Formats: sequence, structure tokens, C-alpha cells
Amino acid sequence: MPSLLRRTGALVIDWLLCVLISSLFADPARSGWPPVVVLIAEYGFFLGLFAQTPGMWLARIRCVSDADGGRIGVPRALLRGLLLALVIPPLVMDGRRRGLHDRAAGSVVVAPR
Repeated sequence: MPSLLRRTGALVIDWLLCVLISSLFADPARSGWPPVVVLIAEYGFFLGLFAQTPGMWLARIRCVSDADGGRIGVPRALLRGLLLALVIPPLVMDGRRRGLHDRAAGSVVVAPR
């Protein structure tokens, strides 16, 4: 089970990338929504197809299906990203460090094999 520090580090890296990307088409200092939209899209694409965001890749963690250990797919990854953007779901964790966003998406964050 990856530490909260690794998970937080991955999220910070992803957030910085989202701010940089959104600054290409909006001013993140004036509106906070463009980076959030990019974050949700990033999670949908990268988690759905590769089980890792760029931040997760650097932190050496993966987000996989709790049922079978495979990719969670784009729809569940988008749901996870949307709930993560609400901030509260990650703060409510169970004994396996699965936040509400993980439980809703049927996912779990693991260290790669």
C-alpha cells in the first residue's frame, strides 16, 4: 500500500501539470476551473488507459480495479477524477487507504509489481 506522501506527491505533480496546460488556453490565476477540468480529463485519459497519471508514474504508484487489478477504464477514471476534484472524498479513507472516490470507482492505489 503506497504511503500518503507518495499519493500526495503524485497529485501535486499532476496538479502542477494541469495548471501549466490550462494556462495555454485560460488564466488559472483568474479562474480556478480550467485546471480542474484538465485534471478530470487527465485522470480519465491516463488512468482509464494506462492505470497511471504522469504524477503517479513519477511516484511509482498505479490506480487499478479493486476487483481484478486491471485498468479501471475511462468512465470509472472520469468518475474518480470528478470526485477527487471535490476534495472531500479523498479525506474520508478506509483501512486500505481507499477514499470515497476510490470506492465509488471500484479502484485502489497500489505500488507496481
